[in-house]
Amino acid sequence: MTESENRATAPSVAALAREVEEFVATAGWDQQPQLFALVPTGELLRQQPELAGQLDASSALTPVAQEGLPEGDLAEALGRIAWPETVHGCALAQEIIVLPPDAESELPDTGDAADPEDAERLRRAAADHPSRTEARLVAAVLRDGPGACVMRLRGTGSPGGENQDDQDDSVEEIIEHPDLAPNLLDALRTTLLP
Repeated sequence: MTESENRATAPSVAALAREVEEFVATAGWDQQPQLFALVPTGELLRQQPELAGQLDASSALTPVAQEGLPEGDLAEALGRIAWPETVHGCALAQEIIVLPPDAESELPDTGDAADPEDAERLRRAAADHPSRTEARLVAAVLRDGPGACVMRLRGTGSPGGENQDDQDDSVEEIIEHPDLAPNLLDALRTTLLP
């Protein structure tokens, strides 16, 4: 197979990120971060033929949900992960807080963002900010380098209000861009290093 044919048949990492986001979205909001291995569909079907009716055999890679990540620092948890060669990529879905650019000046000066206590104070301040938007971010990378990000902004109902259904029934916006979370993409790439 030529290099151009290989590129043409290579799975779209953006499509895989969208697939993971849609899968996670079926369970609603307020979920813990979830990690997915991106494995060759053909190999998965060879090992588990009973999945034939559940998988898209025309897709080169299939996201496979992994066991829950440990509580605590996500970067630390990712730093302990190493994938076997059979995993061609990985994706992470996590809920985040998004603030408008002008809100940064309203956040307290927490000192060193690398310090866990300062980082936690900053997270709490962002979560309590009146202009916050809750979102689900999915970052996906392939072993050969390409990455993609998809973010679903949670509906515009009143956050933290008495009627949470108002928020879940609102229109949600999806944003897709490869550079939404460059540090997260780099962290995921590190898990794929030999």
